[in-house]
Amino acid sequence: MFTAAIFDMDGLLLDSERVIMQAWMESAQELALSLSRADFLQVVGHGIVESHARLSTLLGGEDSFQLVRDRVRAKLGAPGGVVFPLKPGALALLQQLRARAVPCAVASSTSVAEVRRRLAQVGVLELFQAVAGGDEVARSKPDPAVYLLAAERLGVAPECCLAFEDSNHGARAAHAAGLAVVMVPDLKSHDFGPVYMNLVSLEDAMTHIDQWFSEHALCLR
Repeated sequence: MFTAAIFDMDGLLLDSERVIMQAWMESAQELALSLSRADFLQVVGHGIVESHARLSTLLGGEDSFQLVRDRVRAKLGAPGGVVFPLKPGALALLQQLRARAVPCAVASSTSVAEVRRRLAQVGVLELFQAVAGGDEVARSKPDPAVYLLAAERLGVAPECCLAFEDSNHGARAAHAAGLAVVMVPDLKSHDFGPVYMNLVSLEDAMTHIDQWFSEHALCLR
């Protein structure tokens, strides 16, 4: 049994990855550059610095990357301008955890300010007791730092937290931090081995809440 939950954001709580991927592919095509779905999937789950480095390589250099990024920003608007919808089941799950007094946090590779903006836009920021962003740690996922920071801010031992992730890098980060991992794949399948449970959607999590969390349960360490 667990006493707290820590969630990834993009692709797990928010249906953002598809919109962002499409903006990058369209922008590259408009500039006669090649960026396929398979190419972009190499970037999913990485932190900002590594994602930019990979995209720069895929697009043929830093200059091309900057041109495409400018178009992507124009399509998506200013930071926080695009409202990415919640994934199916996310709101119901968070509300049930709140009703059961289960502390929740977000551990995302996205900057903490942007995490707060995106969650506030869809009305769920108040359901989290802590937020940790990729700009607050020295190394991004799969390094465990952002998960350790989120658990620290909750005041809960990592091994007492259940992580929800959609990517291999995120799952490895959570596992390395000492958390059990529930995988809910988004754009691509995963090959992460030590999974606590695999789900098709967060909607499927509702039937497991009693198994995972109990108001009077002690954390199994």
